[in-house]
Amino acid sequence: MVTATLDVTFAALADPTRRAILARLSRGEATVKELAEPFAMTQPAISKHLKVLERAGLVERGRDAQRRPCRLVAAPMRAATEWLGGYRRFWEESYDRLDQVLSDE
Repeated sequence: MVTATLDVTFAALADPTRRAILARLSRGEATVKELAEPFAMTQPAISKHLKVLERAGLVERGRDAQRRPCRLVAAPMRAATEWLGGYRRFWEESYDRLDQVLSDE
């Protein structure tokens, strides 16, 4: 289950437009129209990106009268961050060993 969640999360984060949408949503809710403004693409194209983010659990849409604001859901990124953390430790340990080798010479 964790692997499938990571696959969907990383696939959603692989696109620069989707990462920009998440960055915008990290500052607060926004409508599709508001999210589309800085991009040279249509609202339907932004909606397709939002559907990918929704399937990954990174975005949810609410309902506020006639507005359907989108909001960031950061929880799926926690698993990705933890997974990447293992590799961060690997590289830190590798650099520590390299520093030790270089200081011994």
